[in-house]
Amino acid sequence: MNLILHLLLDAAVIFGLAYFMPQIDVKNFGTALLIAVLLGLLNFFVGWVIRFPLNLVTFFLLSGIVRIIVTAILLKVIDKFLDSFTIVGFWPALVIAIAVAVAGTLIDRSAPTQQMVDAGYMASLVSQLQWV
Repeated sequence: MNLILHLLLDAAVIFGLAYFMPQIDVKNFGTALLIAVLLGLLNFFVGWVIRFPLNLVTFFLLSGIVRIIVTAILLKVIDKFLDSFTIVGFWPALVIAIAVAVAGTLIDRSAPTQQMVDAGYMASLVSQLQWV
């Protein structure tokens, strides 16, 4: 469930930024969803190969910044593969990477932990929603 939420949110962020930034062109939301899936797959399979040497150079002190830069690089790679997705320049890709990272962090922080679920958090949430 969390994966689906992340993919939809990433696609919404990419599509929304394409609406506001003229350097980014996404044809439709389906393309944005495909970009989110490809970004997740590339981050999983190839991203660690790029991140590891960069993290070694920075002694793992800047791992968050390295992750954002690698995500921007992967977005530029996706740009080269898809005709329906265009990013003009590296800075718009960096803006998308930062926005995707912030959105992912917000989703991860708002999700209930296992301790909250064990303590009956979901049951109390459902009972609160019944009053609305």
